[in-house]
Amino acid sequence: MAGGVVATGGGRTHHEGKITLFVIVTCIVAAMGGLLFGYDLGITGGVTSMDQFLLKFFPNVYIQMKDQSGVHHHSQYCKFDNPLLTLFTSSLYLAALVASFFASSITRIMGRKISMFIGGIFFLVGSLLDAFAVNVAMLIIGRLLLGFGVGFCNQSVPLYLSEMAPPKIRGALNIGFQLMITIGILIANLINYKLAKIKNGWRFSLGIGAVPAIILCLGAIFLDDTPNSMIERGKQEKARKMLQRIRGIDDVDEEFQELVNASEEAKKVDNAWKNIIEAKYRPQLVFCSLIPFFQQFTGINVIMFYAPVLFQTLGFGSNASLMSAVITGGVNVVATIISIFSVDKFGRRILFLEGGIQMLLCQVKVTMIAKEFGVSGVGSFSKGEVNLLLFFICAYVASFAWSWGPLGWLVPSEICSLEIRSAGQAINVSVNMLFTFIIGQVFLMMLCHLKFGLFFFFGGFVVIMTIFIAFFLPETKNVPIEEMNSVWRSHWFWARFIPQDMVNSHAHLQDL
Repeated sequence: MAGGVVATGGGRTHHEGKITLFVIVTCIVAAMGGLLFGYDLGITGGVTSMDQFLLKFFPNVYIQMKDQSGVHHHSQYCKFDNPLLTLFTSSLYLAALVASFFASSITRIMGRKISMFIGGIFFLVGSLLDAFAVNVAMLIIGRLLLGFGVGFCNQSVPLYLSEMAPPKIRGALNIGFQLMITIGILIANLINYKLAKIKNGWRFSLGIGAVPAIILCLGAIFLDDTPNSMIERGKQEKARKMLQRIRGIDDVDEEFQELVNASEEAKKVDNAWKNIIEAKYRPQLVFCSLIPFFQQFTGINVIMFYAPVLFQTLGFGSNASLMSAVITGGVNVVATIISIFSVDKFGRRILFLEGGIQMLLCQVKVTMIAKEFGVSGVGSFSKGEVNLLLFFICAYVASFAWSWGPLGWLVPSEICSLEIRSAGQAINVSVNMLFTFIIGQVFLMMLCHLKFGLFFFFGGFVVIMTIFIAFFLPETKNVPIEEMNSVWRSHWFWARFIPQDMVNSHAHLQDL
């Protein structure tokens, strides 16, 4: 019957329902929150390579870059090594880490859409503050406000998408968040490329970040909250109507009752943070912690928010470095679209594994830098070598964009049951932001000291994380969120942590 429970392979279930235009449009609007994060990732590296920006706020870096001081003038690797400059970039992620814990409570108590709206307001104010900055202090305060915005959006948007989407296309709709991140990066790179030579172009680059913030705020005002969130806040009748609307059918009794039961179980939990460290939630805790950790140690942020700086360091001209960042940004978008069409067809594991192998091969190839620069950092590339280097960097970006990029947000947001969902997502965001901050703060120093060995450093982590996925991540495609415990119970390693009654508590729903 319509809205009934349908058996799938391995005894798993999914609920019937249509793929409605309403839910697709809603998820697209919500995913706009990714534009904020993506725009900032893309804009920062370009702005920090603009002469006018460096002259105003970081003149010592400008002098080093132009080789006028005599300091580091022999090494291309060390041109941008400046703690204050990296603090400008990485302070956002430290603020996002702190904000994610506040956002966790607000997302649970007040709903997902309120959390998205708050994130948009923070980002709007931060963008304007940076655009009108007159000193470094004002610049960094603006970055901290941007970080609060990113923290709230990264906490709420993936949860919103996973809860609104039908299980059979949950992966594709959730990856809409990552797609918007990549589109934001591409737009930022194009804007930097166009404004690099314009007087005070950096102000426009930073200020335009207010546009996606306004779009998100307006979208959050008109969006409806998820059925899960409505039930969680006692709005059951409204939640039923919303579930009927997003599924496109009237009979949603079984799925609605499942959500109500999950909410009742969640209410028995006094403290989600205390609960998630219990043994029975061990797989969720591990993946919500290690996936974002490994995501940052792929080395992707070396490319994403330092791409123009990196390309300029490697001998590309200033204009050429920004153009190269635009190319990698375009590859990022296309590869993410590929992920959208493949994640629910082929599954999460195969994309993780293929992406890891391809990233490793590309990182090995990129060490061709060693051939020209060696450890002294003196040298230059021929046109052919530049094109080859750019090809392997693009291939690396593509492999990340259809694997660890989107799946780093999708998998943690879909594996946690309601009673630990807000805590699990807060852990995911905070770990992600913590190590984004660390990588952002130390990357230029690492490039200066490790030189081309930096790519071996990140390559080692890619090997470890690919092996980790191969052994420990079960396939989660097409599995309803509230039935995820059956996946852990059937896994060779995680079964030892999952008591049978956790699976049985949901099993009776299959017989309704």
